[in-house]
Amino acid sequence: MTESIWKTPFTVEMANAYGQGTANAHLGIEVLEKGPDYLTGRMPVDARTKQPAGILHGGASVLLAETLASWAGAFCVDVARESVVGQEINANHLRPATGGWVTGTTRPVHIGRRSQVWETRIVDENDKLVCISRMTLAVIDRPVSQRS
Repeated sequence: MTESIWKTPFTVEMANAYGQGTANAHLGIEVLEKGPDYLTGRMPVDARTKQPAGILHGGASVLLAETLASWAGAFCVDVARESVVGQEINANHLRPATGGWVTGTTRPVHIGRRSQVWETRIVDENDKLVCISRMTLAVIDRPVSQRS
């Protein structure tokens, strides 16, 4: 069995609650599963996430990827002392999605003391790869005034 990468305990319900009132909730993103070294979530392909051509908007895919990688990265540090912030994200859009749901799974490529790199694979309901994304996060110290 893979050893857990999580330094801060969390639940799927907690991650979804944190996303209320944000772009995550507006686009219908929900975290589904936490594994020992991955986080999975989904997003509907509907009027909120489609481009005018009727297919999933690439920016919505990137928002799903960034949401999952950011949550995963945040829970891989001691949140009482550190935080993560995005430095770079890229995405390759490989196939269109026209309806239903897309599901993303993010896994670490690198978890370092000051940086993290996450790969997120987004698939459609037929498990066909729609998008692959890589995100770099910087690990920063929380100001002493924000530490618990």
